[in-house]
Amino acid sequence: MDWLDRMNSAMEYLETHLSETIDYDQIARIACCSTYHFQRMFSFIASVPLSEYIRRRRLTLAAFELQNSDVKVIDIALNYGYESPEAFSRAFKKMHGVMPKSAREKGITLKAYPRLSFHISIRGDVEMNYRIEEKEAFEVFGVSKVISTDGFVEIPAFWNKCVSDGTVDRIRAAANLNENDQIHGVNYNKGKNYSYMIGYFIPQSGLPSGFEKLHIAPQTYAIFTTGINPDGQSGILELWKRIWEEWFPTCNYELVNAPEFEMVYDRGNNMYETEIWIPIVKKT
Repeated sequence: MDWLDRMNSAMEYLETHLSETIDYDQIARIACCSTYHFQRMFSFIASVPLSEYIRRRRLTLAAFELQNSDVKVIDIALNYGYESPEAFSRAFKKMHGVMPKSAREKGITLKAYPRLSFHISIRGDVEMNYRIEEKEAFEVFGVSKVISTDGFVEIPAFWNKCVSDGTVDRIRAAANLNENDQIHGVNYNKGKNYSYMIGYFIPQSGLPSGFEKLHIAPQTYAIFTTGINPDGQSGILELWKRIWEEWFPTCNYELVNAPEFEMVYDRGNNMYETEIWIPIVKKT
């Protein structure tokens, strides 16, 4: 219940500050986690980035205000964080399909995104397989990108770019892998923005030329698996969602602000498996 209370308190803070600059760090403090982890957790549970949820809620309230008051459009735009009526109008039309002034017409159809709240969901019909492992320090190499807005969009786009421009092939060659061996993804430098690396373990010969190196300190991980499937990615988003929704609220572990991994393995016969490694520590 503490987890539910913290999450709902965080949402209460957000709702009461929609007409102000939202302090992501304060939301995370209320939820008792890092800014990075709150944004990640929120995105998987709500299936939308926190920034997009805030945008939708603001434009929902703006539509209500347009319908029920004579406040000028420019004043409503400024109240909900838009620097100009033009920027507000573009965002309003993108969501509602009409310009702000049209929202005052009778019979006009608008969209409303309700306030999000967290509740217990009775589940348990599908088990979650996981194991706890202690990992010694190790190093990985590869290429990285700062993820600034929506990881659901930016990370797949980064993978596609690295596949198409030959970077993935260069990583495989530098790691002495064959074309069917899979490389991995790492989330690190966690803050409001975070870094994502595509890479592999550094070979015994040392850091290959032209790549970045990332040192991973000794850490305890909770390791979850998608199971074996034809592409290694099937079910990975649902697995992340279940980790945040089902495992963390009931387990005896807390998150650690350390790198997270998506480890993809070739299981033969054109079948693959992805493991998610979450850094953890026992609750005190």
